[in-house]
Amino acid sequence: MRFEFDWVDAFSDVVFGGNGCAVVHGGADVEEAVCMAYVRETSLVECTFTGPSDVADIRVRYFLASREIPFAGHPTVATLVAMRARGLVQDGDLTLETQAGVVQAEVQGTKVTMTQMAPEFGPQVPADIVAAVGGISAGDIIAPPQVVSTGLPFCVTLLRDRATLDSLKLDTVALKAMGDHLQQPDINMMEPFWVTQPGATASGDVFSRLLLAPPSPAEDAFTGSATGAMAAYLWSRGLIDRPEFVAEQGHAMGRPGRADVHVLGPRNAISGVRVSGRGAVVMSGTVNLPEGL
Repeated sequence: MRFEFDWVDAFSDVVFGGNGCAVVHGGADVEEAVCMAYVRETSLVECTFTGPSDVADIRVRYFLASREIPFAGHPTVATLVAMRARGLVQDGDLTLETQAGVVQAEVQGTKVTMTQMAPEFGPQVPADIVAAVGGISAGDIIAPPQVVSTGLPFCVTLLRDRATLDSLKLDTVALKAMGDHLQQPDINMMEPFWVTQPGATASGDVFSRLLLAPPSPAEDAFTGSATGAMAAYLWSRGLIDRPEFVAEQGHAMGRPGRADVHVLGPRNAISGVRVSGRGAVVMSGTVNLPEGL
């Protein structure tokens, strides 16, 4: 089976920045095993496969190297930037059918704004359990870690400073222990989303990292879905003074990414989170995929 694809660096306005994602146009019905094999072939964290929808303008499926996930942020930006570059969508509002529900988005050239769903606040996790995952001490965590989802769950963990953030090293044994504590055997994409203030540059308000367990690459350059969850966490707990801020990620990897974030609603009744970012098409072409594996 032959499909057109675009490789897009999301949350960056130039290539080789932000987070890459390969978008396979018209591939939404490709077998799951083939989709995961394609992600492994690219060595990217995630890839998307698009198709027609009966309930939205576009159907989007999101895949890691190990499984399908309901929603992801940087692949949403990449998908719409790729489709806009091909003339498959025009500037303006549109909707995406995802396994997490229908996502509202807006396209303006190479800029995409997605409205992530109202947050679901899950369990808090003891600081010592989370700290062990990153090889730091519990005292380096300055607010209770909590699982939060605006389409995909992450354990949002606020650290005291940038030096602590830079020192993180993923301990997969401790990560499994955290999964056991949460009674969550599938820990892929349940890794802590580490956050600190201020950001990497004068323009940034928060800076984050996401260290990943195999078979994914070791670190995610920019995580749009976790950025939404993190924003809801910070706003709901009074840890930021205003609902609009700039989020940065990936600088230490040499892949700087940036998002403009706006939490919608009061602290005690958040209705969603707008996350905006740009994308740059790196390469385009044709991919040959088998019908099954």
